[in-house]
Amino acid sequence: MSSEMIHEYENSDEEMSVTLTLDEGDVECAIVTILEVNGRDYIVLQPKDENGEPNANGDVWYYRYSENPDDPNEEPELDYIDDDEEYEAVEDRFQEFLDECEFDEMI
Repeated sequence: MSSEMIHEYENSDEEMSVTLTLDEGDVECAIVTILEVNGRDYIVLQPKDENGEPNANGDVWYYRYSENPDDPNEEPELDYIDDDEEYEAVEDRFQEFLDECEFDEMI
């Protein structure tokens, strides 16, 4: 995937979502979480299906995430992760996040 851009943010009571503009067209995604790994922020997105529901197969996409600290109204930027080690570190941290959520639900 290339040419990733945040097209628009939507914030509702239920979830936040973002529309990505990709080479293949626009894809609406639910924002799952933003994680920090090795001092850098990453966003986890879950593509939505044609009915606007998160995909049933559980696929998620990871991107580098950054905001302009000088302009909070500016749209955040997403960057494709092309380094395998960096991608795996983000994937591992997301799995830890899921484990933490599961543990919190048990308490």
